[in-house]
Amino acid sequence: MSYASNDEVRGVLIQAGNERVLLPNATVAEMMARVQVEPIEGAPSWLAGYIHWQGWEVPLLSYARFSSLGDEPVGGNNKVVVLKALGGNPDMPYFALLTQSFPQLIAVPRDGLLADAAEESLPQGVHMRVLLGEQSALLPDLDAIEAAVTAALAVAA
Repeated sequence: MSYASNDEVRGVLIQAGNERVLLPNATVAEMMARVQVEPIEGAPSWLAGYIHWQGWEVPLLSYARFSSLGDEPVGGNNKVVVLKALGGNPDMPYFALLTQSFPQLIAVPRDGLLADAAEESLPQGVHMRVLLGEQSALLPDLDAIEAAVTAALAVAA
């Protein structure tokens, strides 16, 4: 069965700790591998450092650490998703998420994206859990993540 483009949600699935995270495709600026990370002194452990991208110093965070979903090592085989920041901060138009596997582009029929109400409380930085067929994924709260990155950078500076 085929769906018209307005009948589906396009997204990018990444792995964060033991969870899959569904990012809106419209927020993804680029996906990269083997990115060098420059640590940020005084930053929380979930803020892995800066990456250099398109002339910007882009803050890189471990979504798994931020949301207490597990630990992600920062090493030579990093895979990174650069996201457009939506908060309007001219000093931080982008931020990036660390991922353990290369991101996967998906198209989900709108009627196939169902909220999973099985959890009473969600981890920090999670807007909701959704069901994609028989598997679940987390929808991140990108506004809360961006605000936390901005606050952490202000304290570390």
